[in-house]
Amino acid sequence: MKIKKSGKYFLPVGWLLCLVFTSSLQSNAQEKIRISHGPYLQAMTDSSVSIVWTTNKKATAWVELAPDDGSNFYQKERPKFFSASNGLKNTGTVHSVELKGLMPNTKYRYRVYSQEVLKHEWVIVQYGEVAATSVYQKKPLTFVTNGRPGPFEFAVVNDIHERNNLLTQLLKQVNFSKTDFIVFNGDMINSSMSEEQLFRGFMDTATLLFASETPMYYARGNHETRGPFAAQFPNYFPSPNGHLYYMFTKGDACFIVLDGGEDKPDTDIEYSGITDMDYYRTQQAKWLSEIVKTEAFKKAKYKIAICHIPPANGWHGNQEITKKFMPLLNEAGIQVMLSAHEHRHRIDKSFAKFPIIVNSNNDIIKASISDKEARFRIFDPAGKLVDELSIH
Repeated sequence: MKIKKSGKYFLPVGWLLCLVFTSSLQSNAQEKIRISHGPYLQAMTDSSVSIVWTTNKKATAWVELAPDDGSNFYQKERPKFFSASNGLKNTGTVHSVELKGLMPNTKYRYRVYSQEVLKHEWVIVQYGEVAATSVYQKKPLTFVTNGRPGPFEFAVVNDIHERNNLLTQLLKQVNFSKTDFIVFNGDMINSSMSEEQLFRGFMDTATLLFASETPMYYARGNHETRGPFAAQFPNYFPSPNGHLYYMFTKGDACFIVLDGGEDKPDTDIEYSGITDMDYYRTQQAKWLSEIVKTEAFKKAKYKIAICHIPPANGWHGNQEITKKFMPLLNEAGIQVMLSAHEHRHRIDKSFAKFPIIVNSNNDIIKASISDKEARFRIFDPAGKLVDELSIH
């Protein structure tokens, strides 16, 4: 139906909107499936790792794994590890595949796949095309499992708050051929509003710089807890034990990663009644009291705690950490704690039997661990040494 006005023909507004909507649907339907973000490595241990990526369309997902033995990736069929739960392959746009039963201190090659699911009716599933990382134009992606004895290096950044230029500037100081992992110690974003914000804010940059082949460990900050997307955090950053607080080992060191939660009381108007952090930290303390009794922790030469919010007499979150975590960490023999949150650099020794490095929002910690010492050097964006600390 057209309307004639002043010698010209016009479509009614409603018809125009309908055409635009229909055109948009057709365009989306015609768009091919692709990997939209990632892949990147999470939850690395001696014998396992999780690989995470996203696609623009709903799909099943799997990883093909091959040893780094010089053979062609497709010399023979490689084992497939699927994203699945309770015997069913997961269908979605966020894909996380846990590889188990790996050999310690071993280099592997991998390729990720997603196959679009067009329709699932009764017992009939209609599949579409497959998207995968390349092994033709470039070498397959690789990773090395934990378990290597001897010295190693890692780096820590925090409070980036979606400043990709700064993140790039700091991480370009890192020699990734010698660096075993990166720690994101919280507040990498300003709030948790959407998947797009998460990747645009820092994870696309991290993937581009290192995260597809160098593992990352994440200590959640208080800004990651804010917003409607906050509950989705574990889907993108799985841990070795399924919690946002966990332990991992590397060489002669054992790391305890704690989740400090929010910095204000749960009743604060800013949280609109959606948080239950006090109870969460109490449950965390119970876990902590047991994990420090494990053989893996007790036999480690270096015992390092990581927590975004440091202990202090200040805000509620600081006091909760001081009261619930610090007595256990002191008794367990922690030698250093890596914290953030304050947007300034300081090394504090007033709340613990060990030093607490509170890293600035503009600096990077570069750590080297050997049988002689654990050395922590702090650098500014220009690569100038700000401070350093060694423990023996």
